[in-house]
Amino acid sequence: MPNKVDYHLLNKLDSAIDSVSLNQIRHTLNNLSPQDIAHQLESAPAKYRQFLWELVDDDNSGEVLQELSEDIQTEFLKEMDGAEVAALTEGLDVDDIVDILQQLPERLIPEVLQSMSIQDRHRVETVLTYDEESAGGLMDTEIITVRPDLTIDVVLRYLRRFDDIPDTTDNLFVVNRRDTFLGTLPIGRLLTASPSTTVREIMNTEAMAIPIDMADSEVAKLFKRYDLVSAAVIDSSSRLVGRVTIDDVVDVIIEDADHSLLAMARLSDTEDTFSSVTRAAPRRAIWLGVNLLTAILASSVISLFSETLEKVVALAILMPIVASMGGVAGSQTLTVVVRAMALGQVERSNISWLLGKEFSVAALNGLLWAAVMGGVASYWFNDWNLAVVIGLAMLINLCAAGAVGTLLPVILRSVKIDPALAGSVILTTVTDVVGFLSFLGLATLFYA
Repeated sequence: MPNKVDYHLLNKLDSAIDSVSLNQIRHTLNNLSPQDIAHQLESAPAKYRQFLWELVDDDNSGEVLQELSEDIQTEFLKEMDGAEVAALTEGLDVDDIVDILQQLPERLIPEVLQSMSIQDRHRVETVLTYDEESAGGLMDTEIITVRPDLTIDVVLRYLRRFDDIPDTTDNLFVVNRRDTFLGTLPIGRLLTASPSTTVREIMNTEAMAIPIDMADSEVAKLFKRYDLVSAAVIDSSSRLVGRVTIDDVVDVIIEDADHSLLAMARLSDTEDTFSSVTRAAPRRAIWLGVNLLTAILASSVISLFSETLEKVVALAILMPIVASMGGVAGSQTLTVVVRAMALGQVERSNISWLLGKEFSVAALNGLLWAAVMGGVASYWFNDWNLAVVIGLAMLINLCAAGAVGTLLPVILRSVKIDPALAGSVILTTVTDVVGFLSFLGLATLFYA
């Protein structure tokens, strides 16, 4: 049973440093599980983090480190040499060691590898050769394999020779003498089968095997679709090279969700809530600068109609409504499409249908709210021309927002640009420009 997180630890830390011995603080911290210690570190302001990290027992530090976000891992790792990192990662699963090594400067990785045992070094080097965001980069090479001609009694005696079996073991992997993957032997069947039964008789020959170069996001989709706990990873010759487990897939799902959420605000998916001002400000400044340029573009469109605005002051009052409605409608469509793309639901064959659907939805909502806003404008300013202008402008902008919100992520993905990161900036620019251009252009025609 994991220890309950001491949520008051940080609140007490200021006074504790003065009034309580370091041993007592260390005891409080190390009484927590590694996951809860990591939570405390991630919740701590920068000035406390290094202090707390130094209080973590050496026996716990490796497990704690693997639970931390990449940004905070890098923060601690940059203070260590190769031997320290090697000692820290001793006893961790290969995939967890690789995740930690990937946060190190390139020059330190060989030093860490040299400090490892030959067996561990070989395993880690094997996984390091694969793309970090692939099944190969995600897999664990610590697996238990059996042959199909063995009896259940022999398999059970073989398992008893292990001091421990890998975590999240729900299947044994069945291979031939060339290590070609043949299927899996579920633990449930192993425990209930007759001792004289052979593996071949009860193995699952339809078990899924994941190509080593499959993207980690695709691996996550397969685990979700088929409710997998673990899956074999095979190379191009169908040789078994490792396995992917649900705990690593959950990390991928969380990382993808964080990326999508933070990218909508143009933030890095490694954004650290409690990072220092000097680290956070430059990261946000870049996209603020991009946003400023798009705002200047929208303002330049408004400047084209300065004479019309001087004639009809009500236009300046109503103008933000048109742009805002288009922005919201576009964001709704963009979010739906980006999510569908993340789930692998958007294909070339259904894009045209999706475009027609989203355009129709936008048009219906455009007609509804154009009528409502036209009535409001007519009553507010006692001007039917103004009612027609804002109604038509809203209809045009919402239809444009629906079309752009559908096509934009597809176009961005085709040119290898992340739709979640760049989509909202471009969409906002388009809906602002189309909204202002249609509203003020129509006003110029009606009030010329």
